Amino acid sequence: MNRGKLNKIKWQLIVYDLLILAVIDFVMLFVYKGNAGLTTLDSILQAAIGFVCIFSVRILLNIYAQIWRYGGIQCYIKLLTADGIAFIATAIFEECAPIAHITFPTLLSIAAINLLGSLGLRMMYRYAYKCSNYGTTRGKLLKFLLRVFAGKRIAGEKMDEFNKIKIAIIGAGRVGVTLAEELINSSASVYSPRCFLDINRDKVGREIHGIPVFLENELAADLLKEFGVQEVVFAIPKLAEEESRRLYDYYSAAGYRIKLYDYPLMKKAGGKRQLREFDIEELLFRKSVVMSDAKTKAYYSGKTILITGGGGSIGSEICRQLAKMNPRKIIILDIYENGAYDVQQELRIAYGKNLNLNVEIASITDRRAMERVFEEYHPQIIINAAAHKHVPLMEHNCIEAVENNVFGTKLLVDLCEKFEAERFMMVSTDKAVNPTNVMGATKRMCEMLVLAASRNGKVKYSMTRFGNVLGSAGSVVPLFKRQIANGGPITITDKRIIRYFMTIPEASQLVLQSGAMAKNGELFVLDMGKPVKILDLAENMIRLSGIEGIEIIETGLRPGEKLYEELLVDTKTLERTENSLIFIEKDEPLSIEDVRAKLDMLKEACESGSDEAVREMLHKTVPTYKKPTEVNSVVKEYVSPQLEVTKE
Repeated sequence: MNRGKLNKIKWQLIVYDLLILAVIDFVMLFVYKGNAGLTTLDSILQAAIGFVCIFSVRILLNIYAQIWRYGGIQCYIKLLTADGIAFIATAIFEECAPIAHITFPTLLSIAAINLLGSLGLRMMYRYAYKCSNYGTTRGKLLKFLLRVFAGKRIAGEKMDEFNKIKIAIIGAGRVGVTLAEELINSSASVYSPRCFLDINRDKVGREIHGIPVFLENELAADLLKEFGVQEVVFAIPKLAEEESRRLYDYYSAAGYRIKLYDYPLMKKAGGKRQLREFDIEELLFRKSVVMSDAKTKAYYSGKTILITGGGGSIGSEICRQLAKMNPRKIIILDIYENGAYDVQQELRIAYGKNLNLNVEIASITDRRAMERVFEEYHPQIIINAAAHKHVPLMEHNCIEAVENNVFGTKLLVDLCEKFEAERFMMVSTDKAVNPTNVMGATKRMCEMLVLAASRNGKVKYSMTRFGNVLGSAGSVVPLFKRQIANGGPITITDKRIIRYFMTIPEASQLVLQSGAMAKNGELFVLDMGKPVKILDLAENMIRLSGIEGIEIIETGLRPGEKLYEELLVDTKTLERTENSLIFIEKDEPLSIEDVRAKLDMLKEACESGSDEAVREMLHKTVPTYKKPTEVNSVVKEYVSPQLEVTKE
């Protein structure tokens, strides 16, 4: 045997096993009277044969090189196999040796009891290592046993358990048990599981890996205090949204920090198990909508696609989604070079030469620049995600809002017709519905413009409307994060404000799938679930941060802001599509002459140089554009409408 193998042997464990075998041999060979006539020398020789066979086989099979505190069933099977071989060897040598023989039952009893003692010793050590952190009488006894078994080094290592974060695991199923095993077996873990909480009464009152299982009910929060629990971990992979919200509200209100245990049930690229905080998106307590399908991917495959505003939050995510669909070419167009550069570098790192990618820095209002782009690339699909979107800023920059949003869209529509593009897809917003601000009014004007073009042009047109996007540049979530990081306060304009929310990937996938299914002139809207109170979102983010004492201050509604947003213009009837979450709003298009007249009026107002003149003209050209006071003065509490959906 080489020196390296000898160095790995746990000699202390050999001593314990030797003591166990010596006690068993003494009882069976010297005290037990079933082998009358066996001399002392014969008994010593019998014990020596057993010792040589058992420990030789165990050492050859590396039984003493295993780390038993992490040992699983395979370790115990290996020990069972080793002692089985050793028993056969002992029986052969004992039969051949020129000494008085013992009966076969006695020999089997010695081997079986010795194996049982060895297994019991290792199980007791493993149990003491895992469960010695409890501050009970049992825990103190286990600490003593751990010192006996493993010495001061390992026992001292376990003393660090008192410095670990004590957690309760909600869910005593496969995922929760997996989490507990990983935390128990990892010396580097900073978490110590103290108990499980579960609604399955068959599990309640029992123990899993020495960890007790309690009933998850309205008394659970008080029970956790007795165990010194600091954080509660959700370990239920398919938890319903309402139940998730209830659990989150209950335990966070009781003062516990909440975490999630991600356990990839299906193998995904880069999928890893992790214990983490709630994502902001998960504070919506609804499942993320994944809408990409084979038909959508097939539509964009092999196409040359121009994305205006491609460096923005939505535009960049559209680029990421398209990159997965094997397009012929992607053209990222944006006036803001840093955003375009960032997404360009990200995609080049991810796809290298497998993605044909170009970046153009230009404004959609610059006719010469846009004509050059269309002339050079001849894009088949144009996705217009370029727009000024900040409501308060556009209230004070009316001319720029109209020039960029309305006339930029008009220029793109004209160029699509001139260069015979296949499809134009416009990104719209719920703020275009009965708008109370300049930004929303310009987007509604764009919808009317695109809808009219769909009835008079050769290109296929579609529009996609959705609500607020979590995490996008300038949205409320990054603002709240900065305010929390600075110690507060969080500022909200009105505690009654309600908004529809969706994630950036959801919004981008909606645009792509609706564009792929469009025939011509559709205005798509997404079933975004229930609207969310901004106050609730702020309170959840504060709880999520774990920082106490952060105030929430009302600052008053900003210019153009209303208490709630809508997804529809003036109808309660939607047409269902092949995707159960995407609907088509029925909106009667204006004649091309009416649209041109409105555009001429807006152009004349912009040329006057007066923001107020532009605002007044928007009221005339967009009939649904109202003053915020007209809407907010009659709203006490907004209730989400129930929409009727017609069949195809």
